[in-house]
Amino acid sequence: MPLYEAILQLRDIDECCRFFDDLCTTTELRSMEQRFDVATRLLQDRVYLDILGETGASTATISRVRRNILDNEDGGMMSEIIERMGLLEEEAKAPERPRKAAAGKESK
Repeated sequence: MPLYEAILQLRDIDECCRFFDDLCTTTELRSMEQRFDVATRLLQDRVYLDILGETGASTATISRVRRNILDNEDGGMMSEIIERMGLLEEEAKAPERPRKAAAGKESK
């Protein structure tokens, strides 16, 4: 559980981005961001074809995220966080990271 305890110690979005840039490759971060975007759109009752076009996620990824949401009653924690962020009421849009990941992170 130390990783999750460390995440809870992050003070702001910039610190969060720097922490995950240190921990993950750019590809890993983009994959998590894409899954979050897919989950948001699924919880907004968007259709697969729209989600596919808007996120670039494969149908397999969309299905996997959907299954994870359905396996957790009422969408689990993901649904709660997306609702808390106010993303269920607004149109989904492409995520904006406050800053770019450092170059060369792919080699991890």
